[in-house]
Amino acid sequence: MPSPTVEIVSFGYLHGDQPPAHLTIDLRHHFRDPHISPELRHMTAHDEPVLTTVLGTPGILPLLDATAAAVAALLSGPSADGATIAAGCAGGRHRAPVFAQHLANRLRARGIDVALSHRDLDKPVVTR
Repeated sequence: MPSPTVEIVSFGYLHGDQPPAHLTIDLRHHFRDPHISPELRHMTAHDEPVLTTVLGTPGILPLLDATAAAVAALLSGPSADGATIAAGCAGGRHRAPVFAQHLANRLRARGIDVALSHRDLDKPVVTR
């Protein structure tokens, strides 16, 4: 029997409603937004300076660990057939996709099948 798949989607709240999910992580209010730095604003989670900034934010690594543990708990339930995890930030280009990618890495390291998508990563920078 195949193991359940975890779907992880990153998104930006400013681009529309959050996707349906079993667990949604809102990164808007607790973690510094790279968007406020002009040199990072037009970069994305694929760029090393954004990755370094997001992963260097106090609290982000413990949140990744806690979320990975929560996903494992969801999958251990008697009727678990997978789970959808949504990670959101304001524009969906910085914090959420970095978080989603690193959550996927942690889950894969635990032997969990993961499907990862970034709904808003390639959308234009939101003017605020």
